[in-house]
Amino acid sequence: MGGALLKAWAANTNHEFTVADPADPPLPDNVAQVGSVDELGDAMFDYLIVALKPQLIDTVLPDYLPHLSASGVISSIAAGYSAEKLAAHAPGRSVIRIMPNLPAFIRKGVSGLYAHGSVTETASQDIEKLALCSGEVVWVESEDMLDRLTAVAGSGPGYVFEMLRAYIEATENLGFSAEDARTMVLGTVQGTLEMAQQSDKPLEELRNNVTSKGGTTAAGLNALNGDGKYSDLIRDTLQAAYERAVELR
Repeated sequence: MGGALLKAWAANTNHEFTVADPADPPLPDNVAQVGSVDELGDAMFDYLIVALKPQLIDTVLPDYLPHLSASGVISSIAAGYSAEKLAAHAPGRSVIRIMPNLPAFIRKGVSGLYAHGSVTETASQDIEKLALCSGEVVWVESEDMLDRLTAVAGSGPGYVFEMLRAYIEATENLGFSAEDARTMVLGTVQGTLEMAQQSDKPLEELRNNVTSKGGTTAAGLNALNGDGKYSDLIRDTLQAAYERAVELR
């Protein structure tokens, strides 16, 4: 995820980036790279972007903090590591957490942003511009709301992939080939999503517009959610993901 975001940032902003990674990963041409903190010399930075596995942060982050300017901001895309923990490494410094989701890889993502501490308007705008390079942005006012956003958007692609898988499987059970089933389902979902995005009507109204009384859509909808169990399942799904996000924090 860090590599995908960096690629979008480097291509769409005027910021200068330096990546610290001993693995020497492939990077955009305009991004510098060092293998360790020792190679930074006396270089100073306005932002320190944490793109590590959470279990590595306590070990790695302190080494790089001396290279963050006095007014610099720590920003993190690491899930399961709170802003409060990040701030504890550098008392008095501001922290902005970025919670992207998988479609950021194709610049169609949704990123949650949470500012901890006295974050300046300039810093908020800079980080927001970075996040916008990979899709939509939603600011939240607390870490708890970021956990809730994680349950909806961060984990959301997994739910959607599973729903699509089940939809395609059911289409195959009606007698269609795997190829035709995939074409029909993905095309139907994509077209419906684009219609919803282009309309200002409530989704309930759009649903009703395609549902004739006693028709095929009504029969299908009754089987899907006539008893409300599908709505309950979606609520339970988000609640379970949120509760796990709180545990990880």
